Amino acid sequence: MKNILVTGGAGFIGSNFINHILSNRDDVFIVNLDKLTYAGNLENLADSEKSKNYTFVKGDITNNELVDYIFRKYEIKHVINFAAESHVDRSILGAQVFYETNVVGTCVLLEAAKRFEVEKFLQISTDEVYGSLGETGLFTEQTPLSPNSPYSSSKAAADMAAFSFHHTYGLPVVMTRCSNNYGQFQFPEKLIPLMIINALNDKKLPIYGDGLNVRDWIYVIDHNKAAELVWEKGTPGEVYNIGASQEMKNIEIVKLIIDKLGKSEELIQFVKDRPGHDRRYAIDSSKIENELGWKPEYKFEEAISDTIDWYLTNENWWKRIISGEYQTYYKTLYGNR
Repeated sequence: MKNILVTGGAGFIGSNFINHILSNRDDVFIVNLDKLTYAGNLENLADSEKSKNYTFVKGDITNNELVDYIFRKYEIKHVINFAAESHVDRSILGAQVFYETNVVGTCVLLEAAKRFEVEKFLQISTDEVYGSLGETGLFTEQTPLSPNSPYSSSKAAADMAAFSFHHTYGLPVVMTRCSNNYGQFQFPEKLIPLMIINALNDKKLPIYGDGLNVRDWIYVIDHNKAAELVWEKGTPGEVYNIGASQEMKNIEIVKLIIDKLGKSEELIQFVKDRPGHDRRYAIDSSKIENELGWKPEYKFEEAISDTIDWYLTNENWWKRIISGEYQTYYKTLYGNR
């Protein structure tokens, strides 16, 4: 039995990862440590909570005493660190919590992993640490880090801390940097769920700038299968980029959602651009494909349809979210644009 500490496991990607692991294997025991901030939702884990191989601990990864307690009590030998403040817009409104969670929290986990001699530490990072691309080219694992937002700079700092522990102490750290995820359980501040929910409610669809910013999109199931593979077979000290080679302009995604929901393009509203908005991200994932044998299984058209269907059939899930604190944040972000 492999005892794994999964941090941030009540968030979008983390909860999908836990559900994937526990529904496909019985050789792991997962401890999910999550602070349950605005984006953490235990409803995402309703199926996993029934498993004898799962337990939840509410807490902060910056809490040294709690982290030590978890490592000792559950004899943790593997760490998969999803925990992060992750929304660029929120980092622009207030950066400090991003550095506290993403940098200090990661360092707390690394110190504990060193003390308890873990067998593998998987740091989940992002392609945003590479900065912005022009009209051509792809991010490779050798692309220099050039983060442009408080969020991406906090993740880049965490990445460097993680690899410093590998270089200095021999901690078996491996890292993934992934492109934009989408799928079920994604908090509705992110582009795809925001556009789906607003369109369903016949609300305006706010698009930054000219809508021509490009992202490389990957279905969350594909991402988590890649992360599982890197955790098990990735070489310590190495980075593995994860992408599905499915570049889309923001405006293209919005129009696709409108079309699938049978709504009018009159809902589109171009708003003042995000400060320092990166123009294009695109991932070269040939390393993980060639070395570990991973390939994405889902095409965008198929997976976006599945995602839209999920939001249509899980209306109660997102209605509970958008009726709360999210409304205040939404007005702060878009009210004056």
